[in-house]
Amino acid sequence: MGWQAEMASAITSPRELITELGLDPELASAAEAAGSAFRLRIPRSYLARIERGNPRDPLLRQVLPIGAELANLVDYTADPLGEGEALRAPGLLQKYHGRALLITTSACAIHCRYCFRREFPYAQQTSDSSRWSEALAAIERDTSIEEVILSGGDPLSLSDSRLASLTDVLQRIPHVRRLRVHTRQPVVLPSRVDAGLTQWLTQLRLPVVFVLHVNHPNEIDADVQSACGRLRDSRVTLLNQTVLLQGVNDDPDVLAELSRRLFETGVLPYYLHVLDRVRGAAHFDVPEPRARLIAGQLAARLPGYLVPRLAREIQGAPAKITLTPMFSGASSRR
Repeated sequence: MGWQAEMASAITSPRELITELGLDPELASAAEAAGSAFRLRIPRSYLARIERGNPRDPLLRQVLPIGAELANLVDYTADPLGEGEALRAPGLLQKYHGRALLITTSACAIHCRYCFRREFPYAQQTSDSSRWSEALAAIERDTSIEEVILSGGDPLSLSDSRLASLTDVLQRIPHVRRLRVHTRQPVVLPSRVDAGLTQWLTQLRLPVVFVLHVNHPNEIDADVQSACGRLRDSRVTLLNQTVLLQGVNDDPDVLAELSRRLFETGVLPYYLHVLDRVRGAAHFDVPEPRARLIAGQLAARLPGYLVPRLAREIQGAPAKITLTPMFSGASSRR
């Protein structure tokens, strides 16, 4: 089955997901209520990595809607990073000097329940090619932009030809020196890394960095490892960013194993993000003091090159804020 057919066959019904995994049918009512605003979506290749009958499976917890999402807490908002204020043109965000982020699509292969763009107004930003033209023109006018980040949604939801038409324009802009792609598809839908995608990558003049998104070592199976191998063969630098999530990976042993598995897969740990406080995701939050302690415990277990930087994004800051690990009862020598 090709990747597009696999995307089309993704599970979107909470009841179907619960039945497929042999979970308690009583979970369905809350899942349907929570999924009414932000729909469930999970590829079957990802479903296969979830333990049947286990409602606490760390992969399941990332995708199953639950009643806690309906809580309306004052500190959790629709736009926790103030992206509306960072818009330079339709679909073009610029938060930091020297780089700009292009919202290429609203489509994702999987809907992560903690997604900070779960209420992003995609229809106003990505609905037609003329809006891309305006964003690309803004990039061309600003000679300080040397790196363009393709994001979404997931940019690899676009066809190879659509990606190529976009990068053909970017490569003609003299001051653009690097291309970065933020994507979860090689992890949740490894079939996306096919011959067409690798051909697009090998024909690019710009150096390319893929920032993957893996939160738990159970997400890395043989298919993911093969997909990452094909990306490396296409001269792509592979980094990973993880979100620290309550009940998923808030454990230094789990995170240490994730870093080891990533390195074995040819991916370097990059960031460990404190949760962005988006409405509906409060149940995933790990308080900052505990996050710093976990980061310290992780640093005490691994060589420095396998330790991701603990970071928080704050609206209006000139860069991501790196949080200092807290060491308690463990040597920090590396």
